[in-house]
Amino acid sequence: MGVREFDVFVIGTGTAGKIVATNCAAEGLKVAIADNREFGGTCANRGCDPKKVLFGLTEILDRAEKMKGKGITKMPEVSWEDLMAFKETFTSAIPAATENDLEELEIEMYHQSPIFLDENTLSVEGKTVKAKKIVIATGNKPMPLNIPGEEHALISDDFLELKELPDTMMFIGAGYIGMEFAHIAARMGVKVTVVEFAPRILTNFDEDMVAHLQKASEDLGINFIFNAEVFEVEKLRKNYRVKAKQAGKEIEVKAEMVFNTAGRVPSIEELDLEKGNVAFSKQGIEVNEHLQNTTNKSVYACGDVAASAGLPLTPLSSKEGQIVSANIINKNNPGKASYAPQPSVVFTLPNLASVGLSEEDAKKDYEIRVENKRVSDWFNAKRINEKVYAYKTIVDTKTGKILGAHLVGPEAAEVINLFAMAMAAEMDCEAVRNVIFGYPTWGNDIQGML
Repeated sequence: MGVREFDVFVIGTGTAGKIVATNCAAEGLKVAIADNREFGGTCANRGCDPKKVLFGLTEILDRAEKMKGKGITKMPEVSWEDLMAFKETFTSAIPAATENDLEELEIEMYHQSPIFLDENTLSVEGKTVKAKKIVIATGNKPMPLNIPGEEHALISDDFLELKELPDTMMFIGAGYIGMEFAHIAARMGVKVTVVEFAPRILTNFDEDMVAHLQKASEDLGINFIFNAEVFEVEKLRKNYRVKAKQAGKEIEVKAEMVFNTAGRVPSIEELDLEKGNVAFSKQGIEVNEHLQNTTNKSVYACGDVAASAGLPLTPLSSKEGQIVSANIINKNNPGKASYAPQPSVVFTLPNLASVGLSEEDAKKDYEIRVENKRVSDWFNAKRINEKVYAYKTIVDTKTGKILGAHLVGPEAAEVINLFAMAMAAEMDCEAVRNVIFGYPTWGNDIQGML
């Protein structure tokens, strides 16, 4: 069988990869796409979307708990089985729908991870293909623990497919995924332990806001073990025993289920990038301002796998996919990747959210005014009996513009978007305060935070 030739070959069918493939095919280019998992990518199949569905029920439980004796007389009964069936209504149709969309545009599909043979040649499904442009959009995957017994540790994919919940559960790692799933499990009645190498949770977020969330998590019943380096997972008859070193001593913790939530890394090891002369690092595929690989100009990367200035977030993947497809289609007028302020959210209860600079980073280049307050006495928190509501805002004293905002509270995930919008529009504090917001709403609170 002869070598198949394409204008564009996309590796990865998530948000970024699908955008590149469909945009290029719509312009008449001959396109192929490959994935070694179900089509549709992480976010829709086994990431942010199904996680948010499970989170939705815990919002109800949290609100009901806080309103006991204030109108709620009995907590609602919950069914994990029913919740998971509801989750399936969001995810089950994604792979087939994705393939149908691609088929309509006559995009050739491969169900395997390709490997590079040279700069423009790939091997996939036992076939050799050549492409003028190759786009890597393979995303991230769980970081291996590289310890004895790591095969016993489940990952986030497994959590989202659990048929039933155990009595006890342990998470190795207190980042986004570990904290979000720990909160879901704890609110569903599971006794949760989180083991973390660092001295606190969520080290990428503002320490002051994180302290509020950590205390709220402990009040929820989550047990934290910090400064602990896990070195083995051992299978027992019913439980798993996790061994770790802490302060020079060995400690042991048992649970019925153990999850590796130690972080995520670029999904690139299967691609044989060296054969394709594709530069890469621990951060992912090395790219220039056009999202083009620095050593193989036939290769582009977008989404979580790209070592770009974009955070590993679905909206950023979408924007990078648009940039890459535009640069392939309009190769004589390449566009540059530019990024508006990028908000990050941890979907715990309360939410933790951040956009812009940290206080420490802002001090390096600006004269700043910082407000750091706990405002659980504000109306929006009091009306739902919420005890955890705080903010830190960082403002340039010369221009009055917002440099950073860090929030913890029930609706921080939504409110942070208003800060991001104000920052993207380069509004100063006075301009924000002059906006007429609906009242009483959470969004209106941002005026009091500036």
